[in-house]
Amino acid sequence: MAFTDYLNFKGLGEDFKSRNFSIYGQWIAIINIFFCLALGIANIFHFSLVILFSIISIVQGLVVVFVEVPFLLKICPMSANFIEFINRFKQNWPRAGFYAGMALVQWLSIIVQATSLIVVASLFTLSAACYGYAALAHQEFRNSNVVGDFDVEALPAEAVVRNIL
Repeated sequence: MAFTDYLNFKGLGEDFKSRNFSIYGQWIAIINIFFCLALGIANIFHFSLVILFSIISIVQGLVVVFVEVPFLLKICPMSANFIEFINRFKQNWPRAGFYAGMALVQWLSIIVQATSLIVVASLFTLSAACYGYAALAHQEFRNSNVVGDFDVEALPAEAVVRNIL
């Protein structure tokens, strides 16, 4: 198995046609990873408390990577506590709360100064809303078809790394 076995770009169309809001929330969160990292780095050069929110944004982006792309937990050596924390968000309601909390932290950055971190806060809010709607509509929690349905939990960490490389 190669890295491309874990990605199915043909599934992207199926994702958007599914009308499952947990998938929409996942895609918004994945897009927001790039905004968290880019805008976190861009705003770190302010000479105010915005620096703190920039660092938080960078950390949030890295945490969201592990929440939304679960096979990375097997590739990257992480502590058992971190893996247990990330595994708490495998349903719609917990993810809605997780993203609402992340959004709240970034919305609080407006108290110090209005910056481009508003984009990060808005996308976290939108992701939380999608997961919340999916939970309210009793839609099944699903991951994107692009990140394959490969059962990462069944393999030991060494096998996952070997198969991806």
